[in-house]
Amino acid sequence: MPASGTVPLPLEITAVVKTFGKGPTQVRALDGIDLKITAGEFVAIMGASGSGKSTLLHAMVGLTDVDSGAVRVEGKDLSTMSDSALTRFRRERIGLVFQAFNLIPVLTAEDNVKLPAIRRDGLDAKVDHLFRRLGIHDRRHHKPDALSGGEQQRVAIARALVADPAIVLADEPTGSLNSVNGQDLCRLLRELCKDDGRTIAIVTHEPTVAMWADRVIVLKDGKVLTEFPVPAEHDPERLARDYQHALLGASAS
Repeated sequence: MPASGTVPLPLEITAVVKTFGKGPTQVRALDGIDLKITAGEFVAIMGASGSGKSTLLHAMVGLTDVDSGAVRVEGKDLSTMSDSALTRFRRERIGLVFQAFNLIPVLTAEDNVKLPAIRRDGLDAKVDHLFRRLGIHDRRHHKPDALSGGEQQRVAIARALVADPAIVLADEPTGSLNSVNGQDLCRLLRELCKDDGRTIAIVTHEPTVAMWADRVIVLKDGKVLTEFPVPAEHDPERLARDYQHALLGASAS
């Protein structure tokens, strides 16, 4: 727990280890991961397939139990919570955005957004504000199959924000979008971070997505290989070079 009088970080991961399998087939998916994300920061987590990105994301939200180490959200160790307490905490304090949107097809956009905060006071006003903020107010009564991919992802973001979570985690959120909608989504996440002070961590393998972040964390073989600030000009080509240099440097060492 943080010292008295200090504000805990939105996300702090300490010496986290996660293995799958046993004996000679055992895979060390996370190998002593340390990571801190500060309030109002936008972080991109990059790495090749098998680097541990998805496992790390699942550990961040308590969907995967870790073998050792600690995952703390707002100073609370997820491993100490019961299943029901963790589910409630995840719903209230962690916003999730998925590549596949994961909207309930029989519900309207508005009802999908209300689900995580169904008993909150002032919910209607909150949802109205989010739909206007995200530019989809006129689509709120439509069901997912009547929305474009970009509109569905904006609904998913509204759902992630409705409970005012400590941190928003996005797993390859542009993967099901075309390039134009993907960049619109990234621009929106950047605005939410800059203008609203949202804390965001996004898992991606695309430099054109990571360039919108403040900082890039590179994973390789379940470890934090390196991290670097995103260039001020947010140039995807330069970021891609920095990313490749990090990977090549690790291969050479």
